[in-house]
Amino acid sequence: MKLNLKRPIVFFDLETTGVDASKDRIVEISMIKVMPDGTEDTRTRRINPGMPIPAEATAVHGITDADVADAPKFAQVAKSLEEFIRGCDFGGFNSNRFDLPLLVEEFMRAGLSVDLKRRKFIDVQNIFHKKEQRTLVAAYKFYCDKELEDAHSAEADTRATYEVLKAQLDRYDDLENDVDALAAYSCRGEAADYAGRILYNEKGEEVFGFGKYKGRSVAEIFREEPSYYAWMMNGDFPLYTKKVITEIRMRDKLK
Repeated sequence: MKLNLKRPIVFFDLETTGVDASKDRIVEISMIKVMPDGTEDTRTRRINPGMPIPAEATAVHGITDADVADAPKFAQVAKSLEEFIRGCDFGGFNSNRFDLPLLVEEFMRAGLSVDLKRRKFIDVQNIFHKKEQRTLVAAYKFYCDKELEDAHSAEADTRATYEVLKAQLDRYDDLENDVDALAAYSCRGEAADYAGRILYNEKGEEVFGFGKYKGRSVAEIFREEPSYYAWMMNGDFPLYTKKVITEIRMRDKLK
């Protein structure tokens, strides 16, 4: 089924040095931009992470330090990537929890503030887990009846994700072919930051999504315990999370 698009959507996948958005780096990125008329523009490139690629990461995606030795740093391609995704919605597999937060971190490290809050994010894994509870390889076999060759290659995984979403729309009559509806269905919950550390409660207030103050108002805790803000700012939290809590703190001080 062809996607019903009001604006372009970018399906993307990252291969990285690890799974910590605040510390790890991208080593390969692949994006497929799908236009409302169905035309596609695919871009895949290796990235020099500026740090050694751990053996356990290489064991997953097969990319070594030698493979990226002559590749550009993310900061060198950040501007062109930002232009490529500007005005687009996003689709990925486990992207809301991992790929999106890490991509935003890389942009911020490169000095680019990319505001994606008005964009929609379709996480195909969340749709799959709600419907079938499996992995991308199994999803590709289940929905598309194909074997996923070269799994953990960014482009292969990106292409499979795009094809799986189209097949999901064919299979499930209750899935609306609309980016807003798909993003809402695949969302795990409203978050103020991309990493899900700061959430919104039923009143629309920012609350902690982790730790000893989970569920408590961020502004309230910072008033009662200013050292908690300092602890977060000095800790291994994503840059965007730090940006969000700073905005909350400054807004509360201006009241």
